Amino acid sequence: MIDHLFRPQFTPPIQRVLDRLYSETIEQDPVQRAEAQSAGLNHDGEHGFYQAMAGARMPVTPEFGTLLYILARSSSARHIVEFGTSFGVSTIFLAAALRDNGGGQLVTTEFVAQKTASAAANLREAGLDDLVEIRVGDAMTTLAHDVPQPIDLILLDASKELYLDILRLLEPALRQGGLVVSDRADLDGNDGGRSSAYLAYLSNSANGYRKASITTEALRRSFAHDIAVRV
Repeated sequence: MIDHLFRPQFTPPIQRVLDRLYSETIEQDPVQRAEAQSAGLNHDGEHGFYQAMAGARMPVTPEFGTLLYILARSSSARHIVEFGTSFGVSTIFLAAALRDNGGGQLVTTEFVAQKTASAAANLREAGLDDLVEIRVGDAMTTLAHDVPQPIDLILLDASKELYLDILRLLEPALRQGGLVVSDRADLDGNDGGRSSAYLAYLSNSANGYRKASITTEALRRSFAHDIAVRV
């Protein structure tokens, strides 16, 4: 269940969906993760991990989800692009902020096709589906056209080795003062250091960003996140 200390007061439909998805995460994700580990896939930074975890919810932590809501809400975001929706938990937090900001558009992506139907159903149940477009497939292709502009917030929460490529793809549409938020970019896995290259890119002031890092906890594990603003 979501910790009441860290969540805004969402409408009952939104809260019911979030509570259900976090309960399902506690019940099912450890089993899925153990199966992935038995196949030699230990964490999100490794190639093939997401396919092995196709049945897992893999949501953002409740505290990080609430932070996403706060960032989108406080920046008066109207246009959001997300890389990696999974079952739609992070998407719900962001779409809820758009609704409370008076409307907008969120374009999100998912590589594992079987997850998209569940994400779409969860968004409908939460009453937020009218704000969200889910695109299925390789994000380098699906996000290469028709993104809402100017982009107010980008969330990167899928294959870590693609973070820098996705950011560069979307960067021309990202407004000054826009936010780039990423989940667990510290996990390099076997991506040849491309995750580190993403963090180095954001940390180099010559590229036009200011970055901060935070951690949140869930299920007795710590999770690292990075937040950058385009100056």
